[in-house]
Amino acid sequence: MKALITGVTGFVGQHLASYLLMNGYYVLGTSRHNANNEQFIEGIELVNIDFDNTADIVKVLDTVQPDFIYHLAGQSSVKDSWVDKEGTFQSNVNLTLRLLEAVVSSSVKDTVKILTVGSSEEYGGIDANSEPIPESTQLKPTSPYGISKATVGMLVRHYYMAYGLKVVHVRPFNHIGPGQRMGFVVSDFSNQIVEIERGDRDRVISVGNLSAQRDFTDVRDIVRAYYLLLSQEVEMCWGESVNVCSGEATPVQSILDILLSLCSVSIEVKVDQNKFRPIDVPLFIGDNTKLKSLTDWEPLYNLEQTLNDVIENLRNQS
Repeated sequence: MKALITGVTGFVGQHLASYLLMNGYYVLGTSRHNANNEQFIEGIELVNIDFDNTADIVKVLDTVQPDFIYHLAGQSSVKDSWVDKEGTFQSNVNLTLRLLEAVVSSSVKDTVKILTVGSSEEYGGIDANSEPIPESTQLKPTSPYGISKATVGMLVRHYYMAYGLKVVHVRPFNHIGPGQRMGFVVSDFSNQIVEIERGDRDRVISVGNLSAQRDFTDVRDIVRAYYLLLSQEVEMCWGESVNVCSGEATPVQSILDILLSLCSVSIEVKVDQNKFRPIDVPLFIGDNTKLKSLTDWEPLYNLEQTLNDVIENLRNQS
């Protein structure tokens, strides 16, 4: 089997590529960055695609003939979307639109299976009484990022209904794990702790809202769900959205407590109001019933193991 991953050099892309390679897939990847000399590219064929040119995308698809396309490329930061709204829509919406349009015009239109990545941010300002959140919940995105991902989901529905593309849209909730870049709660906490252990900063950790409860899933469980959704043989809900989540709520305070327990020195915690989001929801967990019914997926990594792996990964980088 041959899989094409857009955004292969990103956090999720690297984990997905590793998982597919482990399962015997031939993996091709695209990236906005020049990653030819990076270690994680071993075993992956990098292909150049001009995503500003639909004809070029068609040419690559006709040449590569992928069985699966995992469309991970895009702008993934809620915070950055407030600063660069236009860039967020360019990366998340326009790029997806050109890719789907290219598939329609390609020789793999009737055979390729496609997965687009949305976000739990599509749900936005939900009613707390509706927890956990099923896919049927009315979308009320409250950030430019969430709006862009909701738009991608609507594009997926359109291209299935209008052209019969075998495409599914996933809505992952908070995913964490080794290798995640800064700008996310676990990576930010962990990086500060490791810097303190190394003596590179004072023994004070700066945090935002610790009372918020979120649905955290290990990235390695996330990519396994992506793999199962496209590799299954039974007919699935093409054109629809599927939550990828643990179905459990974890306070951010608990994340911090576990990470601090893994630290070898005492650390003072200081709350920084500048780290609070303009709009924040106190409780946010997903309903993974649909995912489980389609794939029999279950998470394999518990929170303590994931956080320990994150910390150890950062320590080994010194």
